[in-house]
Amino acid sequence: MVDQVILGGVIASLLGVVLLHQIRRRKVKGASSMGIIQGNECLESSQNEMLSGSEIATTSTDIIIVGAGVAGSALAYTLGKEGRRVRVIERDLSEPDRIVGELLQPGGYLKLIELGLDDCVKQIDSQQVFGYALYKDGKNTRLSYPLEGFRSDVSGRGFHYGRFIQKMREKAASLPNVSLEQGTVTSLIEDKGTIKGVNYKTNDGQELRANAPLTAVCDGCFSNLRRSLCNPKVDIPSCFVGLVLENCDLPYLNHGHVILADPSPILFYPISSNEIRCLVDVPGQKVPSIPNGDMAQYLKTVVAPQIPPELYTSFISAIDKGNIRTMHNRSMPAAPYPTPGALLMGDAFNMRHPLTGGGMTVALSDVVVLRDLLRPLRDLHDASALCRYLESFYTIRKPVASTINTLAGALYKVFCASPDPARKEMRQACFDYLSLGGVFSNGPIALLSGLNPRPLSLVLHFFAVAIFGVGRLLLPFPSLNRVWIGARLISGASGIIIPILKAEGVRQVFFPVTVPAYHRAPPVH
Repeated sequence: MVDQVILGGVIASLLGVVLLHQIRRRKVKGASSMGIIQGNECLESSQNEMLSGSEIATTSTDIIIVGAGVAGSALAYTLGKEGRRVRVIERDLSEPDRIVGELLQPGGYLKLIELGLDDCVKQIDSQQVFGYALYKDGKNTRLSYPLEGFRSDVSGRGFHYGRFIQKMREKAASLPNVSLEQGTVTSLIEDKGTIKGVNYKTNDGQELRANAPLTAVCDGCFSNLRRSLCNPKVDIPSCFVGLVLENCDLPYLNHGHVILADPSPILFYPISSNEIRCLVDVPGQKVPSIPNGDMAQYLKTVVAPQIPPELYTSFISAIDKGNIRTMHNRSMPAAPYPTPGALLMGDAFNMRHPLTGGGMTVALSDVVVLRDLLRPLRDLHDASALCRYLESFYTIRKPVASTINTLAGALYKVFCASPDPARKEMRQACFDYLSLGGVFSNGPIALLSGLNPRPLSLVLHFFAVAIFGVGRLLLPFPSLNRVWIGARLISGASGIIIPILKAEGVRQVFFPVTVPAYHRAPPVH
C-alpha cells in the first residue's frame, strides 16, 4: 500500500517536479556563475605536518584526496585549477589494469569537457561509441544516442581504463599546486568528531601523517575508510567474466552490443582500434573455476552459442588464449554520515551495477557539483560550518546520480532471464518497446547515456514498458490467464523499481528542493 502511495504521488506530481527541476537548474547555474577564487590571494592554507620519527616537514595543503582513480584525479585537477592546494595520496601510481571502467557514456564526456579534462581520452586509442545494438532470440535492434545538437566529438568513449587514468593523473600533476604521492592510507585522523587528515604508510614502510581542513575519500569500491563516513550496504548481485577479442569487427561498428542471453546479459564494446571487450555476466557471487577449466567449458558450451555469429570465432579464440578475468559487480546506495572535515566520493561513496556503464558519469557529475559548492569559499577551516554547508552536496547530486543508479539496477533485473512468465513478458516487452524507435528508444537511451538524467522520465518510461507488455498480452483477445500474467507484470515492475527508489530516497530524488539542506548558503567568514 505504501509503495502504491509513493508511486501515485510521483506520477501525480509530474508538473510540479518539472517546475522544481527548473528552479534547481537556476540555483546551480547561479552558483556556477560566482567568481572563481584564484591563487594565494583569496585562499588561506592549512599547516600540513608529516611526522616521520623525529623529523617534521611542514607544507601547505587545503584538501587531501585519498585515491587517484576517476573521482580522485578529476577532483584533484578541478580543485587545483580553482587555486586550492591539493595533496593526493594513492596506493599504487602505476597503470591500473581492470576489466570495468572502460566505457564512458556521452553524459560523462560532457562532464569531462566541463572540467577541462576531455583531452584525457586523446592519444590513448579510445574509440567513439554512438549507441547500442540489442540482441534477443536471433533478433536485433540498433539504439543510437540522441546526439543531435551536440558538437561532433560528443559521444561515448571506449578505452583501456589504465591509459585513461594515467592521463587524468598526468593532467592533475601538471598543476604546480597539486602533488601526487604513493602511499597507503591506513586511517583517518579524528579529533573530537572532526577529521583532521590521514595516517598513511609509504612504500619503504615509513608511517606518516598529513593534515588538511578537508579530506576527500575516493579510494574506490574496496574502500577501507568509508565505514566511519557512511552506512555501507554493499550488494553483490553478479560477477563479470572478462575477455578481450582481437582483430574482429562488431556487427554494428562503434556501438556497444548487449545480448539478452540466458541466464543474464553479455556485453561487447570497443576499447581500442583492434580490441573488443567482452563481459559475461554470471549471476551470484560464485563463478566456475578458471584454473581447472570449468570456466572455459562454461563459456564455450553455455555462452558461445548465444553470441552473434560474427563474433563466435574470435570469442572462442579469446577463451583458448586463457586470459580470462573475473570481477564482482557491486551496488551500494549513498548513505553518508555528514562528518566535519571529510566527505566520500566515487565508488567509495556510491556504486551501481556496471551493466549500463554509468559509474564514471556519476563520479564526474559529483565532481562538478562539489566544485560549484566550494567555489565561493575562501576558508575551509571551520569544519562544522563546512560540513553543514556540504550536506547540500548529497541532495543536489541525487537526481542525476539516482537516475543512473536506478536505471542500472532495474535494467539488470529486467534483462536477466527468469522462468516466471511475468518476468519473461517484461523482458520481451522491454526489447519490443525499445525496437519501436523514436521517442520509445530515444527517451530510455538519453537516460542511460547521462544526456537527460531525469528521474521522473525514468519512472514514466519504466512503467510505459510494463503497460506496453500488458497491452501485448491482452490484445487482440484477453484471457483470464493473460490478465493474471499482466497483473503480475505490473506488480513485478513495481517490485523492481520501487525498492531501488526507496533506497535512493524518494524525496531527495524527485523533490530535492523540498529538502532543507538543498538551500544551505556558503558559510560567511
